[in-house]
Amino acid sequence: MADDKKRKRDVKETSESRSEGEVQFTEGIPAEVKEIVGRAGSRGELTQVMCLILDGRDKSKAIRRNVKGPVQIGDTLMLLETEIEAQRLGGGRRGGRK
Repeated sequence: MADDKKRKRDVKETSESRSEGEVQFTEGIPAEVKEIVGRAGSRGELTQVMCLILDGRDKSKAIRRNVKGPVQIGDTLMLLETEIEAQRLGGGRRGGRK
């Protein structure tokens, strides 16, 4: 019986300490928008942009990303990851069709 009360008290203390802690966000990696490529998405709700990574492991690498919301050249995006790149728009030509 005493063990049950102790467990309940321990659970209560840990849940209270979690709610009083600070909110922590993951660090973002800044990237500057260099070029607006076009609209993407089934309804055109995304904008595909070329951006230059400003910091981190992939510094000075240019990657293609899809952005939701208003964006213009010179804006700074905070990326959670820099390894995955968006697919190119238009699908490209296969088989040499002219």
